[in-house]
Amino acid sequence: MTLTELRYIVALAQEGRFSRAAERCSVSQPTLSVAIQRLEEELGVLLFERGKNQVSLTDVGEQVVNQAARALEEADRIRQIAHRGRNQLEGGFKLGVIHTIGPYLLPELIVSLKGIAPDMPLAIEETMTATLAEMLRHGEVDAAILALPFDQTGVVTRPLYDEPFKVVVPKGHPWENKEEIGSDEVAAEDVLLLKAGNCFRDQVMDACPQISGADTEVRQGHSIETIRCMVASGFGLSVLPAGALCKPYSTDLLREVRFKPPVPSRRIALAWRVGFTRPKAIEALCRAVAGIDNPSYQHVH
Repeated sequence: MTLTELRYIVALAQEGRFSRAAERCSVSQPTLSVAIQRLEEELGVLLFERGKNQVSLTDVGEQVVNQAARALEEADRIRQIAHRGRNQLEGGFKLGVIHTIGPYLLPELIVSLKGIAPDMPLAIEETMTATLAEMLRHGEVDAAILALPFDQTGVVTRPLYDEPFKVVVPKGHPWENKEEIGSDEVAAEDVLLLKAGNCFRDQVMDACPQISGADTEVRQGHSIETIRCMVASGFGLSVLPAGALCKPYSTDLLREVRFKPPVPSRRIALAWRVGFTRPKAIEALCRAVAGIDNPSYQHVH
């Protein structure tokens, strides 16, 4: 049984005559007739009743032709899948992203990517770095945007941009008019940090190691947005990534203070599996990020 034979019986069932079915299939009438007869012999049943000028389906023939039509549709879907595979910028892309990047980068990234790969919609998975590492390994995401360092066997990374940190204080705070502040000065204040297990928390503590000193009270929040609200309410100060302080996330209730050089920052990268079969999709994502015009993202060239 072949797909060609299935096409012949579907065409004959729809056309009702060997001559018209043969013309539709672009073959001679004897070729079509012999192929259908051979299929009937293979199946051991008659699919058609032959009349002088017309043919009609037998009861079992009707069932076989219906199934053949479904099989041909499924075969066509295979061709469509293969076609999308040849065009690496067509079809959905599963992108992972960590919590401290997703809400701020993604709105701009999605707009930028539409101009480069309009037929490659993103399916977003926002979660912790450790979870993204497992999802990458098992193929549950195609690539992930996260902060370096990120060392995983079988995964490659490409730096996208450096994102500086800033101190945020509530309106009316003694530091609100400062232009710059040293990282060592942060230790003298109550500081709000993300809870343990978040890579951004670790990066802030690396940049301002005095935060964990005995004379400093460290308070914790579950998300950057929670910390932003806590600072705005006068509960303390914090250190946040610059991208989280752009519109529409900026507020008159907060004041931002730059760090003195060397400014602490984090390097954001794209990670994907070695041998991933859509390298052009990876390139498109990198280009889309590079095309974002945001001073908070200092692109790596």
